[in-house]
Amino acid sequence: MKPIVTLASTTTPDGQTLSLCQHDSDFMIRLGRDELMSSRHFASEQALGQLGCERLAHRPEPAVLIGGLGMGYTLRTALDTLPPTATVVVAEFLPAVVEWNRNFLGELAGYPLQDRRVTVMAEDVFRIIRTSPGRFDAILLDVDNGPHAMTSAANHRLYGPHGIDATLDALRGEGCLSIWSATRDLAFERRLHYASLRFRTYCLPAYSNSRSKPHRVWVISRSAGSLPKAPAAPVRPLPSPTRPAPRWRGRFHRRSHGPSHSTGHDSQGL
Repeated sequence: MKPIVTLASTTTPDGQTLSLCQHDSDFMIRLGRDELMSSRHFASEQALGQLGCERLAHRPEPAVLIGGLGMGYTLRTALDTLPPTATVVVAEFLPAVVEWNRNFLGELAGYPLQDRRVTVMAEDVFRIIRTSPGRFDAILLDVDNGPHAMTSAANHRLYGPHGIDATLDALRGEGCLSIWSATRDLAFERRLHYASLRFRTYCLPAYSNSRSKPHRVWVISRSAGSLPKAPAAPVRPLPSPTRPAPRWRGRFHRRSHGPSHSTGHDSQGL
């Protein structure tokens, strides 16, 4: 059996070790001993890119902000969905993750960082949000583990009432916020209800051929008319231009692997 090789590592803001590892042809990112992301499982990240950007496919010059680079699958699917005139800002707080994508992982998702539409900023996505009122047509957040932050406690502010309000302020009139989460979060959904926000929830399986659908993508707006239409069929990940690539998994079930058999339904504030 081939050993697991550590290719690179960095320290998170909370002092934990984040490592890029390789086993045979598979890559994984680990937080301490927990495997967060693997190149075998990435369908839910593709679903985030598809759901967040599909409404913009025919818009003249859409602007998109993606919080969290990961292994590039959300970015790749967003680029494949958006028109050639789009601009995409990717905010990745850990510079090491950007370097890993450039030096080790680029081929997995078809080198999305080389696309001329992409600008990468190695900084906190919340800072960009707070200084960008009315700038984006869509904001996609795959930061940490969703509302349950793992790598940095500071990420909780993104998902609190003030964070969600600031994020929606960074959107243009018909823009939507899309959020990935490893699990359903009832407290987060209650916050959306109390803020009288409209949102659609998409349920995604943790494993291929699994009947359970613990992963979530929420698409959120202040107006129901801005939400994507409920899918008549399961949301299908867009194909990568290269062989299947990595995403987060492990005991936290960070990432999905296999077709995203999803369900979408509307919710709204009371």
